[in-house]
Amino acid sequence: MTGEASIVAQGLVRRFGEFTAVDDVSFEVERGEIFGYLGANGAGKSTTIRMLIGLLAPTSGDAQVAGHSIREHPERVKASIGYMSQRFSLYLDLSVQHNLEFFGGAYRLSGRALGRRIDALLERTDLAEHRDTITRDLPGGVRQRAALAGALLHGPRLVFLDEPTAGVDPLSRRRFWRLIRELSSEGTTVFVTTHYMDEAEHCHRVGLMVAGRLVALDTPADLKRTHVPGAMYAVEGAGLLEASEALRSVPGVRTVQPFGAGLHVRVDPALRAETLTQTLERAGARVASIAPADPTLEDVFLEVVAPDTPGEAA
Repeated sequence: MTGEASIVAQGLVRRFGEFTAVDDVSFEVERGEIFGYLGANGAGKSTTIRMLIGLLAPTSGDAQVAGHSIREHPERVKASIGYMSQRFSLYLDLSVQHNLEFFGGAYRLSGRALGRRIDALLERTDLAEHRDTITRDLPGGVRQRAALAGALLHGPRLVFLDEPTAGVDPLSRRRFWRLIRELSSEGTTVFVTTHYMDEAEHCHRVGLMVAGRLVALDTPADLKRTHVPGAMYAVEGAGLLEASEALRSVPGVRTVQPFGAGLHVRVDPALRAETLTQTLERAGARVASIAPADPTLEDVFLEVVAPDTPGEAA
């Protein structure tokens, strides 16, 4: 990252009638940064993106995106960025090649220059063998790489990706994120929304949206230090959810959260695992394993969105 800002958002607000979808949101994104934007459905993520890319005027506030005001010059913003929408953005009845030619024309690219650019992007995204394949016949992960190629045709230095890997398999998600990291290393700024918390770990910084407000913004490591201090235990077994209420009255237990089929229990460092096991088993659970665990961004998300703080506050 360079210290230069690709995005400067200041007091962004968007209301729809009486409903406030985005409420006084401010942040900066540096050039070359992978900036993750997380939140539950309806938290305001997509509304924020639609304002930042010039598709939706803010009710109040402004943002400089790629050096242009979204309020005063939304068309300049659109010409300066790449955008991959949450919903699939290619024409399913066209081949990959014809899709890219169409979008190249929208960016006023043509002739040999467009052909060279398409060839380079097909190679980069491992799509050369699918050049003539009709898009509807491609697997989901391959389609998403084709959509990314379309967003990169005009060489933007700032790319917005709205839930880019939703519904694709883990291998395709890993390959897609490799491309994102390559773009960042070359100086391209990537603003990405995702509901996969493991993906958010790859971001340089992460912002958490709750009910239209940006409630936390930091590196993944610092978010964990701030929002999930103390020790963490991962508990596996049977009947844990039903017995978890018993843990809430144990001195030193800070939070108890469902985590997959088990529990994540955050405690004061002095509290021993045996105390947790005994409490759960007295309440009718069968503990198969309990072990120290590193906090994840999912733990951060749960703490921020649905805090559960019995005993001493964190």
